[in-house]
Amino acid sequence: MPAPEPPLHGEPPLHGEELLAAVTDEMVELHRRYYHRKPVTAKTRMLGDNLLACVLGGVYTDVEKTMIELQRAPTVRDTRNVFQNAMQQKFIEAVEHLSGRSVTAFISDSHVGPDIEIELFMLAS
Repeated sequence: MPAPEPPLHGEPPLHGEELLAAVTDEMVELHRRYYHRKPVTAKTRMLGDNLLACVLGGVYTDVEKTMIELQRAPTVRDTRNVFQNAMQQKFIEAVEHLSGRSVTAFISDSHVGPDIEIELFMLAS
């Protein structure tokens, strides 16, 4: 039987700036755990009442940066997208746990030049 996941920090559900900080921390931790490095920058914002956006900068690993330099950016983006699709439930569960709200849609995408990744969560009303 696999070891249980460590509990998320905070006393959910969180609101306002506490929620934004907790989501940012959790997205950074998920990237550290699965990409073995933290993003250089990370910030989460609420856009309206239902859209939570986390923008992460400096996300690429040294291998990915090398691939990008070798003109293989589409391969890097494709691999990241496949991985994010496979991992989406972990991202959704983290936001649902912290916010106390259901996530009705999750969109994740990365960009080369500048090196950013965006995680969008549409929350139920």
